Amino acid sequence: DWSSDVCSSDLRILKEIISRLEFLCDVGLHYITLDRLSSTLSGGESQRINLATSLGSSLTGSLYILDEPSVGLHTRDTHRLINVLRKLRDLGNTVIVVEHDEEIIRAADHIIDIGPEAGVFGGEIMFEGAIDDLCKATNSLTAKYLTGEMEIPLPKRRMWNPKSGAGITIHGARMNNLKNITVKIPLYLMTVVTGVSGSGKSSLIKGILYPALAQTLLDQGEKPGEHDYIDGDLKMLDGVEIVDQNPIGTSTRSNPVSYIKAYDDIRKLFADQQLSRQMGYTPGYFSFNTDGGRCPECQGEGIIKVEMQFMADVTLVCESCQGRRFKDETLEVKYRDKNIYDILNMSVDEAQAFFGEDVKNNTAVKIAQKLSVLSQVGLGYIKLGQPSSTLSGGENQRIKLASFLLSEKSGQHTMFIFDEPTTGLHFHDIKKLLAAINALIDRGNTAVVIEHDPEIIKCADYVIDLGKEGGKEGGNIVFAGTPEQLAKCKESYTGQYLRESGKVHPAK
Repeated sequence: DWSSDVCSSDLRILKEIISRLEFLCDVGLHYITLDRLSSTLSGGESQRINLATSLGSSLTGSLYILDEPSVGLHTRDTHRLINVLRKLRDLGNTVIVVEHDEEIIRAADHIIDIGPEAGVFGGEIMFEGAIDDLCKATNSLTAKYLTGEMEIPLPKRRMWNPKSGAGITIHGARMNNLKNITVKIPLYLMTVVTGVSGSGKSSLIKGILYPALAQTLLDQGEKPGEHDYIDGDLKMLDGVEIVDQNPIGTSTRSNPVSYIKAYDDIRKLFADQQLSRQMGYTPGYFSFNTDGGRCPECQGEGIIKVEMQFMADVTLVCESCQGRRFKDETLEVKYRDKNIYDILNMSVDEAQAFFGEDVKNNTAVKIAQKLSVLSQVGLGYIKLGQPSSTLSGGENQRIKLASFLLSEKSGQHTMFIFDEPTTGLHFHDIKKLLAAINALIDRGNTAVVIEHDPEIIKCADYVIDLGKEGGKEGGNIVFAGTPEQLAKCKESYTGQYLRESGKVHPAK
């Protein structure tokens, strides 16, 4: 309270400053310094700053649409966000929230659930009404998880053993707000790093652990953040990979099947058809990236971009190929009555079944096997030829995970680092994601996950909780151990939520 130290003429300005700072605290951004560069903010932080700005303007009669405002927000602060949304509503505004967070769904006045599945298998209204009537939605996956009919089960046993086990230890971590801490990361397990927003999770894992291992194991990458040294069972690791939500490609020619190398096999399959052999078509003839079979007008993009000098560019469907991206003679080549455009327009699940039926063709079987991994990580709904630029962050991350599952060499031990992989994921998708991560671990790898979602935390073998608060009051190790032990820790906000929500029962 600065009001006693200023003259009355400045009091009005001071009250306005304090009011706006309170709005930032209300949306869980109390840990951000006032001189923080906007370019360093995460998507969730930027969205919540915009939300605080809207709240400070005191507008009424407005429609606010928020796309997953809980991104990057710890469950400790979710109630603060809910209170802010209710304040906007109470001012006379309409608030529409696209969200997967259980607490925010339960706090809604009206719920619209769309499904039943995703992509081509979705698009229908499965339920509309209040939370109390959700049990009536018999075909809704959301309803089944909220009512407990379906759930993400706890692991049958925790693999972490405090008396033994290999690990990597970071000594004297001091990057950003980390308080000279020493942390051990177990190998061959799933370790989840938790803590309130700004507690130092990204600094520890993405700022120090990943670059330090990349330099030590692969002799590449950026300089790690400030720390003393890293040691432990480094010889047991062959590599380190970070599985983030950055785009797998920005070109309209880039797509999921090209990223997992399945498109190479599809092009080979079409080049092996009788008409292709007669015409001398090679696999490159069915590529978007080389001249030959692609449409010469749009260069295989299916669209023509018209640059407007003073306005946004206009995108038009290519008149030459009608958006089919290939020449007519290319489309005459068919495999089981489907041309290359038909194949690329299939969903992953449809294509997996289509190629899997041709059990006598080794190339087709190989394609089906690769596509099955995309289904395994919950991406059975996306189209094979869907441009990478249209994929969400969560979809990009899971395509990378599928690629790692396919390319992994037997006998190699890699540490995979995931940064909030549940962003944009429904309960049902989180269940599939956990199965894919466990598949990596079952093959002798290590998973380190930065996460707030309690469904991921409860399934961890080992949890490292940072905090206790964010910013200057963060950067300490609050707890390290199993989820059951964490639920017993009274100093941990994460443990408190696990205990009160009943997700995990405290260890006796």
